[in-house]
Amino acid sequence: QVQLVESGGGLVQPGGSLRLSCAASGIISSMYEMGWYRQAPGKQRELVASITNRGGTNYVDSVKGRFTISRDNAKNTVYLQMNSLNTEDTAVYYCNTRRLGVVYWGEGTLVTVSS
Repeated sequence: QVQLVESGGGLVQPGGSLRLSCAASGIISSMYEMGWYRQAPGKQRELVASITNRGGTNYVDSVKGRFTISRDNAKNTVYLQMNSLNTEDTAVYYCNTRRLGVVYWGEGTLVTVSS
């Protein structure tokens, strides 16, 4: 059974940083593309960043230069380092992967950027 568990969210002031973690079980995360999505209140869920099994990365334009996605294969964990956070980054952040045609989501972790 594939499970994705996010952690690391919280309240941070504008300009601050957070690192989100996505711990995977039931899957060798390094074999699959992993993604971080977010959903802000009243908005659709959007892809923020993704990393392929070969380590290639992709970012939505609004976070380029501020966010970094990475993985620790030994820990079967994917990270999202978020710097220079602003209020528009406030959202629930979800980890995502696809295996054998099935899409898996974590429960999400809330990031609130506010002064």
